[in-house]
Amino acid sequence: MTNIGKLYLLPTTLGSFETISRVIPEYNIDIIKSLDVFIVEKLRTARRFLSALSHPVPIDSMTFYELNKHTERSEITEYLDITFTGKSVGLLSEAGTPCIADPGNEIVKIAHESGIEIVPLVGPNSIIMALMTSGFNGQNFCFHGYLPVDNNSLTRKLRDIESNSLKYKQTQIFIETPYRNERMLKAISTACNNNTMLCIATDISLPTESIITMPISQWKKMKPSLNKKPSVFLLMRY
Repeated sequence: MTNIGKLYLLPTTLGSFETISRVIPEYNIDIIKSLDVFIVEKLRTARRFLSALSHPVPIDSMTFYELNKHTERSEITEYLDITFTGKSVGLLSEAGTPCIADPGNEIVKIAHESGIEIVPLVGPNSIIMALMTSGFNGQNFCFHGYLPVDNNSLTRKLRDIESNSLKYKQTQIFIETPYRNERMLKAISTACNNNTMLCIATDISLPTESIITMPISQWKKMKPSLNKKPSVFLLMRY
């Protein structure tokens, strides 16, 4: 009987591929170079990442399946069929760690249902790295993903999570589309208490990395350059 291949969860860089040697372990690179079938969020980014690794297999000879927020579950049910021939598959996130603020969980669910071994590899995760450096509670935290876009709904949500932070002594973590970061900071400054602590972690693991924690009252005096920069927001109300 043919051995079943594995599904490898492959972290990528959080930005420039120039940071590969800094954030991707050699073990990961060896695994990636042994694969030629990948499930990816964006084909173009995946091809550039593999090229930056000097993958020994020509890019045009590889097999790629796209999996993003627009992909229907019915489309991905066959993505792992090749593992039953003994071939392993790699799941590549667009940035950072697969399945965390990332659509890859659907293929992992199918792998569990199909009895396929899933192997998570070590790599950068902006949410965890932001929490590590925030100075906030790392034993009790809640990740909300993206908050509502509508102004009124956003205000209500921010006040709700601020209240939960105080009530449960819980760090509240969320993200925003980079071009709306400055709008998010303005909304936080308007909706939340001046004494609430806010950490903004920007460009994590990149040369332009900035991680600052201070009261909202102090953020109001600043005009940080956040536009189009990947950022993680963390709130803690004491």
